[in-house]
Amino acid sequence: MKKNYLSLLLFCLPVASFAAPHIAEHSLANGLKILVQEDHRSPVVVSQVWYKVGSSYEPNGITGISHMLEHTMFKGTDKHPAGEFSRIIAENGGEENAFTGQDYTAYFQTMAASKLAVSFELEADRMRHLHILPDELKKELEVVTEERRMRTEDNPQAKMAEQFAAMAYTSSPYKNPIIGWPSDIAAYTAPDLQAWYQRWYAPNNATLVVVGDVKTADVFVLAQQYFGDLQTSEILPLKPQIEMPQQGVRKMTVKVPAKLPSVLLGYHVPCLKTAENESDAYALEVLAGVLDGGSSARLSSSLIRGKQIAVEANAGYNLTSRLDNLFELEGTPAEGKTVWDVEAALKNEITQLQVKLVEPAELQRIKAQVLASEVYQRDSNFYQAMQLGMLETVGLGWQKAGEYVDKINHVTAEQVRNVARKYLIDDHLNVAYLEPQKINAVKK
Repeated sequence: MKKNYLSLLLFCLPVASFAAPHIAEHSLANGLKILVQEDHRSPVVVSQVWYKVGSSYEPNGITGISHMLEHTMFKGTDKHPAGEFSRIIAENGGEENAFTGQDYTAYFQTMAASKLAVSFELEADRMRHLHILPDELKKELEVVTEERRMRTEDNPQAKMAEQFAAMAYTSSPYKNPIIGWPSDIAAYTAPDLQAWYQRWYAPNNATLVVVGDVKTADVFVLAQQYFGDLQTSEILPLKPQIEMPQQGVRKMTVKVPAKLPSVLLGYHVPCLKTAENESDAYALEVLAGVLDGGSSARLSSSLIRGKQIAVEANAGYNLTSRLDNLFELEGTPAEGKTVWDVEAALKNEITQLQVKLVEPAELQRIKAQVLASEVYQRDSNFYQAMQLGMLETVGLGWQKAGEYVDKINHVTAEQVRNVARKYLIDDHLNVAYLEPQKINAVKK
């Protein structure tokens, strides 16, 4: 099961026993939002530009185009030809990269704080002045095709997860893979990419996040200098893409070359943005921690070490998605056990949560992990910036960062039991079985 690392990072937000960092917000006249968090412990700055567009924005026929555009964003403008962006960052001692998710696309640089203007100049240039040339697109199509082959086609777990999502979701755009379906990737044209770029890549659809050894006022002045004159785009609201209610268990078998079988369960649940009562989302977050919150959590202590039914067992929940998603559990059988044994054991863990309250000591242990993670989290400017950018981009607002730990600390055992009873039921359940095929049977 693909872990949602951004959700896991939210275990590391400010707590009452720590001084919450000050976040300054400013918006330019063209709509660009700027968030600054000063951190003067080292002379380094992280700069991130987040765009409100990802795979969940894409219609059928061009799935994966947001990810493809991420690749082409390094292919040049009139001012900076292909390859020059990365060269300039490297010459200035910086590191840069980008990532695409279901709900966002982000670009980032880590540099000496004195070099922030270099980052701003380059990002502002490609925010509105990118040229997508057919020859460059052809090269990147080969790169993305190979990336898909390595990460999905040749990865049994990833292949199962992709097929599972396509079954579990009917009307939600989360049914499509972030990297796109192969037939769509093969059919991209330069005009397709240029149109997608012109539609979404604009200051009024972006958030600039800066964390590091800077002065807030100086960052705002610098942002105005480089981004202030950029033209806006007309950003029309997305049409509602609501997942149809599920009306019974869905199951599938995925046959791919693999060494071991596995089973994946997914229950339809709300996220923080969509829940009628946000306490349900926080309770689901705690529930995930009870099951898979470290070596002493229930899946590890019961299924792996205790009953020895599984050699691997995981649970995951994405609190901060833009749309309703899945509460997932996955397991790999131990020798002599089957996927049906693991499925039954996973369901039994859910049943236990539905009928019996989590003991106070166990609940407190899960909450204590939030506090412990805070110490580690404060050492990373990058992940602090990521928290702010992600929360802002999915529509929750960066202020939610400061609420997380208090909300988790107020989750009760009764609330955990209630969400298990309300959401983790068969009518919301999807199941996929991975049935291994001979690896040497793959045609070369």
